[in-house]
Amino acid sequence: MTYITVTNGQRTIPNTPTIPFIAGDGVGAEIWAASQPVFDAAIEKAYGDDKKIFWQEILAGEKAFEETGSWLPDHTLDAIEQAKVALKGPLTTPVGGGIRSLNVTLRQTLDLFACVRPVRYFEGVPSPIKKPEKTDMVIFRENTEDVYAGIEFAKGEAETKQLIELLQEQFAVKNIRFPETAAIGVKPVSEEGSKRLIGAAIDFAIAQKRPTVTLVHKGNIMKFTEGGFKLWGYELAETTYKDECFTMNQYQTIKQADGAEAADTALNDAKAQGKIIVNDVIADNFLQQILLYPEKYDVIATCNLNGDYISDALAAQVGGIGIAPGGNINYDTGYAIFEATHGTAPDIAGQGKANPCSLLLSGGMLLEYLGWQEAADLITKAIEEAIRTKKVTSDFAHAMDDAVELSTQEFGSFLVSIIKEL
Repeated sequence: MTYITVTNGQRTIPNTPTIPFIAGDGVGAEIWAASQPVFDAAIEKAYGDDKKIFWQEILAGEKAFEETGSWLPDHTLDAIEQAKVALKGPLTTPVGGGIRSLNVTLRQTLDLFACVRPVRYFEGVPSPIKKPEKTDMVIFRENTEDVYAGIEFAKGEAETKQLIELLQEQFAVKNIRFPETAAIGVKPVSEEGSKRLIGAAIDFAIAQKRPTVTLVHKGNIMKFTEGGFKLWGYELAETTYKDECFTMNQYQTIKQADGAEAADTALNDAKAQGKIIVNDVIADNFLQQILLYPEKYDVIATCNLNGDYISDALAAQVGGIGIAPGGNINYDTGYAIFEATHGTAPDIAGQGKANPCSLLLSGGMLLEYLGWQEAADLITKAIEEAIRTKKVTSDFAHAMDDAVELSTQEFGSFLVSIIKEL
């Protein structure tokens, strides 16, 4: 077995890496069985015998629990740490005690601080909005802090009462309306965590020549957590990235000192120089803006909970999470897990109705991460062609006129045939 290595933040990619995969629960086994031949066909078409992925199955979720008694066995984490990257299908969250979420546990254990969700429209995909083609964004969602840190205290517990008393007596907190029945959650948002996420978003915008990075936050209400996220983002852009970025914070400073004309001139000069324009939007306003003017936004950096809402809302605009890819990445250590972003869909499991596009496009992100762009592009082109010819899985077929409905496996096989002809 050969593995990706990371030295001083630089990845070395062998031509024949071993990459673990978790098939997943529910529809996971079906979408994996349909997707693996597509990945292999794209790599073979792009590189012949020069490159190949050796897929290594590892366990998590229901299958892991049934076989090992653990929802997330130690050897699964060991395999991902050794390989640096992995691909996974949807996982069931255990009911009751123990792990809150397997996905969150993987992200926090491996410190996968950036949840990266590209959102674009594939022509012909059914959409609830009039002009879905205007939506083309990449979301960088902070993945380890905020309410997803899971720091919660249940109603009525002794420690909850102690915490409430501490807040009331030592910190003069007066606005816990019903202390006897309140549960308490803690929302950590750090400068370090915010800056590394926002820095990754800016690096991406620079590399991909995306003109704007938007900080989405609720800092008007949560002034020290999400307000801090905004301020730290502007500070990072104006110091570490001062040669690459111009911020709307700088624009406002110039406007107050020298007037609107001078600020407009500075902004236009920055655009002419190819600088990234860094701005910010309040989260609730942003959810309105992406419906009205999605073309105004390119790269989004946001806190964890906001990113959860925004990712799913944007996915719905372009056809749903069935076609939405995602990656969880630590750009410093090189660890990355790419995943289908939808749930396990137990109601259709085993029926051949599942759409594998989320996993396929997430695998495409994995190939891009390896630097195998040619193979990634073949997968995207094959999906575009399948949708253009209206040969699709059940979800899209029922929303299209004159579509040919293919099973999950048939759809994967059709994509392989397209790739071979490209």
